[in-house]
Amino acid sequence: MPDPLVAAFDLGTTGVRFAVFDAQARPVAWAYREIPLAYPQPGWVEQDPAGMLDAALAVGREALAHGAVQAHRIAALGVTNQRETVVIWDPKSGRPLAPAIVWQDRRTTLFCAQLRKEGQEKDILARTGLPLDPYFSATKLRWLVDHVPGLRAKAEKGQALCGTVDSWILWNLCRTHATDPSNASRTQLFNIGSLEWDATLLETFAVPRPWLPQVRPSLGRFGSLSKEVLGISAPVTAVLGDQQAALFGQLGLEVGQGKVTWGTGAFLLMNVGASPVSSRHGLLSTVAYTRDGEVRYAVEGSVFVAGAALQWLRDGLGIIENTADSEALARSLSGNDGVYFVPALTGLGAPYWDPAARGTLVGITRGTTRAHLVRAALEAIAYQTHDVVRAMEADAGWELTELKVDGGAARNGFLCQFQADLLGIPVVRPRVLETTVLGAALAAGWAAGVWPEPSQLRALWQEDKRYTPQMEEARRQELLAGWKDAVGRALTGEAGGVDRGAPPGIISTQKA
Repeated sequence: MPDPLVAAFDLGTTGVRFAVFDAQARPVAWAYREIPLAYPQPGWVEQDPAGMLDAALAVGREALAHGAVQAHRIAALGVTNQRETVVIWDPKSGRPLAPAIVWQDRRTTLFCAQLRKEGQEKDILARTGLPLDPYFSATKLRWLVDHVPGLRAKAEKGQALCGTVDSWILWNLCRTHATDPSNASRTQLFNIGSLEWDATLLETFAVPRPWLPQVRPSLGRFGSLSKEVLGISAPVTAVLGDQQAALFGQLGLEVGQGKVTWGTGAFLLMNVGASPVSSRHGLLSTVAYTRDGEVRYAVEGSVFVAGAALQWLRDGLGIIENTADSEALARSLSGNDGVYFVPALTGLGAPYWDPAARGTLVGITRGTTRAHLVRAALEAIAYQTHDVVRAMEADAGWELTELKVDGGAARNGFLCQFQADLLGIPVVRPRVLETTVLGAALAAGWAAGVWPEPSQLRALWQEDKRYTPQMEEARRQELLAGWKDAVGRALTGEAGGVDRGAPPGIISTQKA
């Protein structure tokens, strides 16, 4: 009998992917399609949920049409998705009731400030592990309730549904209104201790309870696809937020194991075990995954703009034609010549949490070229990752010995080497860089019994390349000092009332 296959959807911020893997976790078929973002007002970021769904079904059909895929062999399907983004829809017609509000959207900054002034942030942080910030879903849902005519009444009567992107896709694949704790824990409506929707938070954010999806274990049964959707009837056995899926794809199943994903943003997660950890250095507590009554938590550092900075240089400024050109341009210079870019294009996330911060370029002269801007954008990814790593080490009380990297930007050898140089530890790149979709597939296969034991999963991970530090300590400190100065110029001091701290040596005060 042929070995089973596992498949997964990955619904990211800028693109949708579908992949099929064999029993050795090797990709058998793969399809990808970009999806657009809309910016109707400064600070607003939206997407068309129907377009997102159409793209997902298109890549699914394309991958399944590959000659190497025998649909009847697909034993399980996983779903992973951009987190915090919210969708509302009519359950009868299945049509979206408004554009999706994307996690990068900052329209609720003033509402967050209002709640902060009312003294509510400490309680919200204690319940959810999340500081008040427009990043999370709760204030987005409150905005929709306040601005979509009749929405509250419809929601209370069950005539409108809401959810993060996983819920929207599950509804269309399986007619299941559900989510999992890794996504629910990003809404700021979910109590990460009790693993339930929190009644106090629902009242605070004026979110009707009937509107919300059922929370099911991350690794469990969510329904089955009907053949009319994709031509297969495989069960959906895993749902994970994209960063938790990437942690799973890097096999971060043990306490202390972590990774950074360089995609639209940069996200560093570390497995902290069966109990949540409260950060003293501007990080988040979140659910990694749940399974059969078992829960695993993580601490996370969320950087809003990483690869998106290169996309901005390409699409916004037009100074590069392809992000793949960035490595050669960066290497064309012997150094950064004092040019730093703080890519606070949608505020600053961890460890600063300053939603009012704005992008800042420092050190520009008449000799500055497009190569300097490209190099500064790449270096900014590494600097921000460095800040989060140091915050995570300060929370954990010990130092990382290596950093696993994944995501599209991990293909960039200049970035990987510069990161190793900044941190002074090896940076390790896996053979499969798209660990988000891989992690969703591995989780689905584990839940479905394709790989019954964690040891079988661990045997599937393969290293591609290891970058070792080469920079002298004096140069490292010189570069970090320049970055600290640049960040200080970008910060506004509007990070709020909670003492989130900062890693040693990181500027977190008023504008310099």
